[in-house]
Amino acid sequence: MKSYLTVEEILSRKHFEHTEIVAGACGVNRYVKWVHVVESIEATHLLKGNELILSTGLGWKDDPRNLLHFVQQLIDCHATGLCIEMNTYIKTIPQEVLTLANTHQFPIIVFHQEVLFVEITHDIHSLIINKQYQLLKELEQFSLKLNNMMLEVNHHDQFLSLLQSYLDVNVMTIFTSGRVECTPNMSANQRNRILHDEVKHDENLSKMTKTVQILGDAYAELMILSRNRELNEFDALILDRTANILGQFWLRDLYVKEKRLDRHDEWLHSWINGEIKRDLLYHQLSSLHDSSDFSGGIVWVCKVKELQARSPNKEYTYFKLMTRTVFEQFGFHLFFTESEDHLIILALDKRKNESWKERMTKAISGIHQYDSQHRKSYTELSIGAGQYVQDLMKMNKSYQSALQTIELQKFVDEEYTSYFYEDLHMFRMLNILKEQGNLEETVYGYLEPVIEYDKSFNGELLTTLRIYLECNGSKQETSKKLFIVRQTLYHRIEKLEKILGGDFMHPKKRLELEFMLAAYTYLKRHNKEMNVKNQSCYISQNI
Repeated sequence: MKSYLTVEEILSRKHFEHTEIVAGACGVNRYVKWVHVVESIEATHLLKGNELILSTGLGWKDDPRNLLHFVQQLIDCHATGLCIEMNTYIKTIPQEVLTLANTHQFPIIVFHQEVLFVEITHDIHSLIINKQYQLLKELEQFSLKLNNMMLEVNHHDQFLSLLQSYLDVNVMTIFTSGRVECTPNMSANQRNRILHDEVKHDENLSKMTKTVQILGDAYAELMILSRNRELNEFDALILDRTANILGQFWLRDLYVKEKRLDRHDEWLHSWINGEIKRDLLYHQLSSLHDSSDFSGGIVWVCKVKELQARSPNKEYTYFKLMTRTVFEQFGFHLFFTESEDHLIILALDKRKNESWKERMTKAISGIHQYDSQHRKSYTELSIGAGQYVQDLMKMNKSYQSALQTIELQKFVDEEYTSYFYEDLHMFRMLNILKEQGNLEETVYGYLEPVIEYDKSFNGELLTTLRIYLECNGSKQETSKKLFIVRQTLYHRIEKLEKILGGDFMHPKKRLELEFMLAAYTYLKRHNKEMNVKNQSCYISQNI
């Protein structure tokens, strides 16, 4: 099927009975997508490619040499050919024009009798439009067949067989995992030549490719090849429809597999709780994957507010599938299990562990990026990653530290927060000091004069101190961040020097102040969180 004609087909129409091909006869198989009447010798801005040009020669009647310039333009714009009505304005065609057309296999057709261009354009355009309508009809029928097959078939090779027989082409499916399938089968030599792109200079071979995507990532490359004919736009449309339905078929298959995995997670709970025996763990891993391939692992917990508010089982399965797809690209094999209020992901590293943090950061960013592009509304995505362990028997240690990371994130400023337990060193220390009960006393021992001054005079000394330290004592940068003039900043710094001492920017004292400011923020957030919890408990008890 094609929505366009060839020059040869057009020459068989009734309006071309008294014509002659005077040059470029080897180009009669060129495609004609439209017919255009042009009388101006400057035609570049009028053409888009594959037009058959009709002309009476009016534009070059006074100087036949202009025809050479005109034909060169048509060739440069990838027009299909030129039809000239002779004896109206011109009698002959210069030899250099015929030579140029022969060189480029550009058909020049002459009418020896007067013709009506309006009838020619109407006839050919009607034919092209009818072909386009037939093409859409065939495409719709093929799509319907694909959709019906979605309900009936249980393996993707049936879609590939349909594509192969319908277009009479060879089909090659190249999976991102490295597996290659050919329909029908081809020799190893042929396959390797195509895979290594050794056939790109083979003029007899026509090929098209289409990427099959699942959850925004390439899952396979679908390729069609033909030596019998040049592949056209109809082939491209059929290939596109097949790739789309294959993506849906494979996504459904992966979804079913993910649901099946959910039924066998009892041993995962034993693993993260440190209750599994080594031989049982490696037996479970070996049944799913070669455990010797793992260089280490990390547990991360994930809270998705929107998912909990909807249908948990269905949404969690989709979220798991999307997460697994993204993380596999960065060298992690995932296991999922659930607790009452969060999803637990065990990520086993299949690559060198030195780069695990960088790869995991990119994977988590990939999840957020996919969410923003497809609007799945995982906006309340809280992620806490525990310690990376090389001994897989210590995954319980990683799990406990992941839970601590989620808890600590509530009390950390956004600029200091992190997904990773190892990045929250200072806040882990603050948590320990808080639990021992003397953190408030220590913090207020350092910052109370500044806090009390702000309360008494409605000042901004504490904020000024924090920004001034963050800017490494740069007065210009500090005043910009605080949106105040330099004179106001100088006045505040003088007040801070009187309260804290003129040496408060000395390295040792500065370090103490930075720690106390972080602790002060932590305590404010912690106390706010506790107040919310106490209010919730009070309301629940009264209800």
